[in-house]
Amino acid sequence: MQNYKNHLRLNPAHHFILIPIVATLFIWSIVYFFQSENGFTEKIIFILFSISLIIVSMITRVYALKNQDRIIRLEMRQRYFELTGKSFNDKEKQLRLGQIIALRFASNVELLELIEKSIKDNLTNKEIKLAVKDWQADTNRI
Repeated sequence: MQNYKNHLRLNPAHHFILIPIVATLFIWSIVYFFQSENGFTEKIIFILFSISLIIVSMITRVYALKNQDRIIRLEMRQRYFELTGKSFNDKEKQLRLGQIIALRFASNVELLELIEKSIKDNLTNKEIKLAVKDWQADTNRI
């Protein structure tokens, strides 16, 4: 059962395998740069290679999260329309993306009231999540 205390997710392949390997390679390339007697070009190539792996691993993570954020916004637009018959655009403009993402955990029964409270009181993402009484799990988020 998902709730506020356990809703954060880690991707084991990313967080416990890829990141440590890339970090180790980067540290090794720095050590290699200062300790190796090989040519300067070879040392720079190793550093650039390790930096590029760091960037690629970060970009792929950011792309996945940005795509999920777009999907969550679409889901919230759909839910709001189904509950009210109105467009979510006006409310969406008054909310930060983090607030919209936090609101997705609210049940339909409490969603509209929580949207209004979030706008009126400028609730933080954490405050919104803590205010949710009937937590709707999102086990697909990475």
